[in-house]
Amino acid sequence: MPRLYRVMTVCTGNICRSPMAEIVLRERLADAGLGDAVEVDSTGISDEEHGNPVDWRARSVLRRHGYPTGEGHRARQVRPTELRERDLLLPMTAVHARALRRLADGDSMVTGRIRMFRSFDPAAPAEPGQPEHVLDVDDPWYGPEDGFEVTLAEVEAAADGIVAYVRAALDRAGAPAE
Repeated sequence: MPRLYRVMTVCTGNICRSPMAEIVLRERLADAGLGDAVEVDSTGISDEEHGNPVDWRARSVLRRHGYPTGEGHRARQVRPTELRERDLLLPMTAVHARALRRLADGDSMVTGRIRMFRSFDPAAPAEPGQPEHVLDVDDPWYGPEDGFEVTLAEVEAAADGIVAYVRAALDRAGAPAE
């Protein structure tokens, strides 16, 4: 059996942005016929929410948009050993990207797999030499529920670009797709 292509989304506490992105990506990959070839998970750079479920506001927004709500998800912190096991690391913000690079400890194989999540959104700002933070996915945690709508819209806008990227990577590797 061919090896699964492994994708990890990363935010701060792993209860809002990264699980939302994990759920959306999993659905989009399945819709594209890649669900059996790709594994998606999520983590946080902090352990402050360890063991907690997806935030209720994120679950509510996901439900309203027809997605699974992440029942059974428990927040966890990314471990350095996991980085080499992933083919694509998708931080939600520049701060998360820097944390992943620090955890990679100079391993260029790992740092080459780190791509800002919103860099796959064709409408996101994409100027050469721009600071990474302009591609940050909004943090809805401190605001009202409508902030989670904004976050979901940013995640959805990048999801198809990520699916296309993963499909191309699988095609290069000769992995079968449905």
